[in-house]
Amino acid sequence: MPELNDRLKLAVAQLDPTMGDIAGNLALARKARDEAAEAGADLVLFTELFIAGYPPEDLVLKPAFVAACMAAVEALAQDTADGGPGVVIGCPLRTDEGLFNAVAVLDEGRVVTWRSKVDLPNYGEFDEKRVFQAGAMPGPVSFRGLRLGIPVCEDVWGDLGVCETLAESGAEILLVPNGSPFYGGKLDVRHQVVLRQVIETDLPMVYANQVGGQDELLFDGASFAFNADRSLAFQLPQFSTGVFVTDWVRGEDGWRCEGGAVAEIPGGDEAVWRALVLGLADYVDKNGFRSVVLGLSGGIDSAICAALAVDALGASRVHCIMLPYRYTAETSLEDAAACAKALGVRYDIVPIAEPVEGFLSALGPMFDGTPSGITEENLQSRSRGVILMAISNKFGAMVVTTGNKSEMSVGYATLYGDMNGGFNPIKDLYKTQVFRLARWRNQNQPEGLLGPSGEVVPERIITKPPSAELREDQKDEDSLPPYDTLDAILEHLVEHDGGVDDLVARGFDEGTVAHIEKLLYIAEYKRRQSAPGTKVTRKNFGRDRRYPITNRFRDGA
Repeated sequence: MPELNDRLKLAVAQLDPTMGDIAGNLALARKARDEAAEAGADLVLFTELFIAGYPPEDLVLKPAFVAACMAAVEALAQDTADGGPGVVIGCPLRTDEGLFNAVAVLDEGRVVTWRSKVDLPNYGEFDEKRVFQAGAMPGPVSFRGLRLGIPVCEDVWGDLGVCETLAESGAEILLVPNGSPFYGGKLDVRHQVVLRQVIETDLPMVYANQVGGQDELLFDGASFAFNADRSLAFQLPQFSTGVFVTDWVRGEDGWRCEGGAVAEIPGGDEAVWRALVLGLADYVDKNGFRSVVLGLSGGIDSAICAALAVDALGASRVHCIMLPYRYTAETSLEDAAACAKALGVRYDIVPIAEPVEGFLSALGPMFDGTPSGITEENLQSRSRGVILMAISNKFGAMVVTTGNKSEMSVGYATLYGDMNGGFNPIKDLYKTQVFRLARWRNQNQPEGLLGPSGEVVPERIITKPPSAELREDQKDEDSLPPYDTLDAILEHLVEHDGGVDDLVARGFDEGTVAHIEKLLYIAEYKRRQSAPGTKVTRKNFGRDRRYPITNRFRDGA
């Protein structure tokens, strides 16, 4: 294979692999390599553990899985005998020394070498020390006369000196395969991390990130590079896939990207909306569901979930059900119908009076002489849950559940009722964010999404006081503080692990804060049984925040 003549065409494969679909991921890699070859690329850079999917969790402890991944890499290596582009691709590696999160370099029809991740993350959503062994400090890889440094994801985030070691041992350019999950503002954090390494090494760095949803994690792509002089070399789009060929030239000061495109990156609410849409779409499609069904109550949470589902899947794959009872307001019936019409979805009404009254009749002898209360309210929610699950079982549609992060925090949800479902698009959205995003979506139709333009969440749904409508004249604020107060308290307690005293010092009522903290702790058992949902904040329930169910600690007690 001829050496590079001071020019490098580097293709960045920003793609959406599927966990465990080794044959599918191999086919995706082959298609990407063919596309890169047509563009004259010399090398294709894939993302972290691409062949397996990321993060594989305990799946990599299964020897047959790792063997199949490595065999797929060997097959891809044979393709490189055609004289086309070489490949850098992530794959789990098992050797006599252990199991590694590794990268294979392929060229001339063979696996040239492997490089293993040194710095294994073990915080937040990451738990790699559980399954992988840390790799040895790497040296550069020779590729057609170019010395590549290939740190893997956390190797550029941590402080083990991986990038400095590569620079000191002769690397000319740093190529970083990543599986970096999204949260609001994450791209700016990545830029700062990479710039720090560029400054310390005086080398350009290419940061390739995967796209797509994997259970609760969402990968947003947005791959980029910085030149050695700290200028942005290129910026790829966010939330979209593609094979992007970049041109690099070696001069007196080393390698530099020429004419790299800089995509516009959505910010704020648009970024969060796109993340939620992609997370839902991938969960439904990768798990083989044809469609989704959800209860459309006339409230804000179910309305925004319906809008997200239509943007993700198209109206023909979304079925909305109104499940009214005696406490359902006429305005809620009108608002749910208006929302369904605006979205263009199938809409059915299934009254729940008969099943609720049936349960009450069956339990009547046992409940005789006791006051009516939350038990009877929850029977309404559970009747709705049973009906939605029956529709799911009959027609194969996945139930979308609709509880927001504020409700999930304080247990304002009914197990085996409104918590029923396979996926919750707004699980990591506080209620105030739900309102804000609904207003944003009514004013915007993001390009490439499948829903209609215009008002998709009727204004009255946004402006009316939130209510579960499980008793006469019920309002959420009967049981909870106003949502702007509640969410401010929860953000401090959940996102920042803050204390009660800190909130009191900021002016919040001590009794209110202590009550919310208690609700937060005692609702843990409910959250353990809740559906997964896309992570869009720095700390979601489940992967990031892991508290014991049995827990008597109270701050200040």
